[in-house]
Amino acid sequence: MSQVEAINVEISVVLGRSVVPMQQLLRMGRGAVIALDASESDEVWILANNHPVARGEISINEDRIAITVTRKADVYDYMASGL
Repeated sequence: MSQVEAINVEISVVLGRSVVPMQQLLRMGRGAVIALDASESDEVWILANNHPVARGEISINEDRIAITVTRKADVYDYMASGL
């Protein structure tokens, strides 16, 4: 195994965001729904070790959720989005 193949990378997907008062957050229980500022057709951010690397689209097939990469991320757009 090469040294590059031995590196672990954490991949995250940002679906949207929401501002919730701490008091409300503490009262939330299992099954609580948090409304996000995104719609179903919006592109998501794909992060590698918390750095934007790509944009993508959500696809749902039966009980699986997948992200299809659509383009490279623009770091300046990410910073301007306030995420």
